[in-house]
Amino acid sequence: MDDTRNMTSSEKQMFSNDDSQRGKVVLAATPIGNISDASDRLKTLLATADIVAAEDTRRLYDLANRLQIHVNGRIVAYHDHNERDKSDSLLDDVENGATILVVSDAGMPTINDPGLAIVRRAIARQLPVTCAPGPSAVLDALALSGLPTDRFCYEGFVPRKRSEQLKKFRELQYETRTIVFYETPQRIAQTMKSLLEIFPANRPMALARELTKNYEEVRRSTISGIADSVEQDPPRGEIVLVIQGASEQEIHHISSALSIEELARLSLAYANDNHTRLKDAIAQILQDHPYPDGSLANKKTVYQTALEIKEL
Repeated sequence: MDDTRNMTSSEKQMFSNDDSQRGKVVLAATPIGNISDASDRLKTLLATADIVAAEDTRRLYDLANRLQIHVNGRIVAYHDHNERDKSDSLLDDVENGATILVVSDAGMPTINDPGLAIVRRAIARQLPVTCAPGPSAVLDALALSGLPTDRFCYEGFVPRKRSEQLKKFRELQYETRTIVFYETPQRIAQTMKSLLEIFPANRPMALARELTKNYEEVRRSTISGIADSVEQDPPRGEIVLVIQGASEQEIHHISSALSIEELARLSLAYANDNHTRLKDAIAQILQDHPYPDGSLANKKTVYQTALEIKEL
């Protein structure tokens, strides 16, 4: 592998840019699939940083080998389980003049990857922090989705448990911005079922997988259409979900939130029509009529009101 001793004069000039200055933390984005997406700046930083804090040191070595870059600095493991413990000692090195390069396995550190702890503590200690931007699965999926990009919110990974999924989706059902999630192949089928329980089936969305890789795919349809495609052709690889925000028609329903008495009367009617227990009817009605923020009315209050109505 090459190192700085074998560089041409023009390459040495490139290495003498601002990133060679001492005493800073640099967050650098790494390729999310296609190695050609590695920037010259990333290559420079890998070769010249005093310390490289990597989420997975084995993947770092593999990246360096593929880029034909020799990592001259000290390499340390910096991941979810140790970043809080290691941040301060790394920042001590920054105070002594070291350049610390922080890289994750793929994409930008801090975006569902380690890095936030060292950024916050560097800010608290008034130490320099900067970014070497690059590939991002969130932005790539958003751009390729064909959905509005002027306003969006990134929600990280979809919660694992179904109850938490439904709670999260209720909170977001009236969100007007485009919504972006990460998901895994093992959980995508359940996630689509949960989406269909809360969101309108005809809400436009996209499913992107294996971005920048050989098997890159973007499925564009409605929530029900994507759910059908997941059932018929389960997607593999890393998945990003992009969901269009609520329309004006959906937002209009916010102003029609039902009162406790209305919920109680609906529950009584539902119990009578479906020959079910009042408590079960209330649970169903509350699920069907959440408040604008996604929360549900208090079951005990609705139940008590329903009993009072029956006694009239």
